[in-house]
Amino acid sequence: MKTRFVLIETSHAGNVGAAARAMKTMGFDDLVLVRPRWANVLRKEETIQRASGALDVLGQARVVETLDEALDGISHLCATAMTPRDFGPPTRWPRQHFEMLLKGELEALDEQALEADLNAENRPRCNQSGVGFLFGCERFGMSNEDVYRCDVALSIPSNPAFGSLNLGAAIQVLAYEWRQALGGFAAPEPAVQAQRADAAQVGGMLGHWEQALAHIGFLDPAAPKKLMPRLNQLFNRAQLTAEEIHILRGVAKAMLQSQPPSR
Repeated sequence: MKTRFVLIETSHAGNVGAAARAMKTMGFDDLVLVRPRWANVLRKEETIQRASGALDVLGQARVVETLDEALDGISHLCATAMTPRDFGPPTRWPRQHFEMLLKGELEALDEQALEADLNAENRPRCNQSGVGFLFGCERFGMSNEDVYRCDVALSIPSNPAFGSLNLGAAIQVLAYEWRQALGGFAAPEPAVQAQRADAAQVGGMLGHWEQALAHIGFLDPAAPKKLMPRLNQLFNRAQLTAEEIHILRGVAKAMLQSQPPSR
């Protein structure tokens, strides 16, 4: 599904770079800036540094003058807000809303609100052609006017006593939640597991260690007690690989080559 991140009147160049980085990390690349403080923000050094390599996202980002230009081709608008408004779209957690959106349940839940909306006939429905995430300026957030035109106000669940997120962090959270809702990425292929040593290899290593421990005086061959069976159990629990057997035999070899203790 087409996904666009729209930053309105961003005042810090570094946040634009952080936004690009957060987006690319989650596989998104459609970034639009509405009236940023710096007309050349996409080329500023701070922006490039904070992007941490997401230069392709910056390279195709657009700067526009109006929100209408930024929303071309986008039908479902998600505002971001820490607290619910007295008037306007419903406030929901991102995960809750994304699940409902992708299941096509929003029409039924919002029917009463649509009937009361003077612009209900023009309001986009759930068969979305694109989803837009709108973020306001760092100091004041989104204006009420911009929030009112959205379908939902997304509020990130956070500590009630301190819910402040910087712009880059908020974009990262929403980008992650949206990517997960869309199905996420495949888990990385596990590293090839080393082959476990067989019983003969473990037994040979234990015999080597028995000689070495006797050599350094740690094991009394005349009264070995249960030292070797206990070591056998220890190494069995460790599920040693062939490489680890080589290491342990190397240790035993070094012990045998050492000067035996004086008796």
